[in-house]
Amino acid sequence: MHFIFLFVLTLSTSPFVEPSLPLVINTWPFRDATAAAWRALQKGASALDAVEMGCSTCEWEQCDGSVGYGGSPDEGGETTLDAMIMNGDTMEVGAVADLRRIKNAISVARAVMEHTTHTLLVGESASVFAQNMGFKAEDLTTNTSQSMFAKWLSQNCQPNYRKNVSPDPKTTCGPYKPSRRDQKTHQHSHTRLDIHSHDTIGMVVVGHNGSVAAGTSTNGAKHKVPGRVGDSPIAGAGSYADSMVGGAAATGDGDVMMRFLPSFLAVELMRAGAEPLRACKAALARIKSYYPQFFGAIICSNIKGEYGAACNRVPGFSQFPYMVSDPLTGNPLLKKVDCF
Repeated sequence: MHFIFLFVLTLSTSPFVEPSLPLVINTWPFRDATAAAWRALQKGASALDAVEMGCSTCEWEQCDGSVGYGGSPDEGGETTLDAMIMNGDTMEVGAVADLRRIKNAISVARAVMEHTTHTLLVGESASVFAQNMGFKAEDLTTNTSQSMFAKWLSQNCQPNYRKNVSPDPKTTCGPYKPSRRDQKTHQHSHTRLDIHSHDTIGMVVVGHNGSVAAGTSTNGAKHKVPGRVGDSPIAGAGSYADSMVGGAAATGDGDVMMRFLPSFLAVELMRAGAEPLRACKAALARIKSYYPQFFGAIICSNIKGEYGAACNRVPGFSQFPYMVSDPLTGNPLLKKVDCF
């Protein structure tokens, strides 16, 4: 942790961002999601309502094919959804993972928070819960996701996320079995992701009164192992909110990033006095020290309305776009930050 705070203190000063409330900030150039959250705030909605509205918009619009139904089929060709929402006033969280047949993942996550004393529901049981709460069961498969799956099969199931199995996952589809111990590889690496297929929406909203909420929604990694859950529905990994401090939300290689809880870390760094940009960079720097080539980015905001973002530079990813709406910008404004 000493490294983290040293990093915060030695970063160059960032351009000043005039604080202003309310604030909506979200990952990637998902303008309609930002606009939906901003409109909700202008009509008197809470920060929590605005996060739900913004993420729901991306789910219905299937933002970049990486949010909502009809994208990122798993090894069996099925699309499943992950989402979470967090109330920074109460520190309550609702989340779902491996959700099937239900399109409104962020709203189901909120139902978990408001109608149970649990935090996270997963798999088929989460889908049954959603149906019992009145959500409509629908097929999440589309022609697009079917074509994506068929193409993957025709390419001998490449890429995939298997290791230390037989037959060789680099050349052959499954089913797979564990390799003999003497055949195992011991690489400190992970499957290289297509950076354009992992565009989780993460959103932080600071309301007129300083209340903070955060949320995420995604259909996960393309061709993932069925049952895989990434960082998006995990509090502190996918996003985090504390109305005493601010909020953060992350996007990228969730299997790596969730091991470091970057959203939680960024908020804690802001609690210790770091500006949002510096907190974002420090949270990613910790991951980078272990996985220099990981793909990831993060957005951060404090309760004054100051905000920032950071990303890890890898081939094909040198700049991270994100959206902001506040009284200074009015309509959603596209921002970009150079990766480090």
